[in-house]
Amino acid sequence: MACINPDIEEKWKELLIKEFQSLYFLDLKKFIQEEKVKFKIYPPGRLIFSAFNLTPPDMVKVVLLGQDPYHGAGQAHGLCFSVPDGVNLPPSLKNIYKELSDDLGIVPAGHGNLEKWARQGVLLLNATLTVRANHAGSHQNRGWEKFTDAAISALSENYEGIVFLLWGRYARAKESLIDSNRHHVLKAAHPSPFSAFNGFFGCRHFSAANSLLVKQGKQPVDWAL
Repeated sequence: MACINPDIEEKWKELLIKEFQSLYFLDLKKFIQEEKVKFKIYPPGRLIFSAFNLTPPDMVKVVLLGQDPYHGAGQAHGLCFSVPDGVNLPPSLKNIYKELSDDLGIVPAGHGNLEKWARQGVLLLNATLTVRANHAGSHQNRGWEKFTDAAISALSENYEGIVFLLWGRYARAKESLIDSNRHHVLKAAHPSPFSAFNGFFGCRHFSAANSLLVKQGKQPVDWAL
């Protein structure tokens, strides 16, 4: 089978070559192409692999896992929890900023663009990388989860000392992909307004992640935006 050649960073392409050669990924590509004919799809094609392109695998220090891209107009740009400049902050991101302020005293940013984190080695990875406009979860169980699970497994197997932030039940289910003898796993409730008071607020994961990085001799993340 011919290998699909996606617009993705070269080291990631090498790590995930078997995925791009697989039947499920070919089926996924066909599905997305068919969806684009009928519906508006987010994020734009050039931004689908933004998390990978901004954070090559050998740069990854922290992994933050989300589930689905935002499905509103102009919101999704390929990074979990993040929105482009000029877009109103989603509720979960507001709560992330609140915890960041409580944990490290960082004044909440006036924007929701988390690219600065990505460029420092924070992989902002959604499990599903596309969505139909105004239809949350519409591209789940089409192959993206298998692909992003492979990315998590590749990081776990090929690198050491990464801090994985698993927020919410869906993200915590990915723990089985991570070798806890080689990496660090921090778990909390999801920052959604429906669950943030059940264990997200007060988790202090930002300072905890930096402490784990510093102990390894790595540069801590500058979480200020």
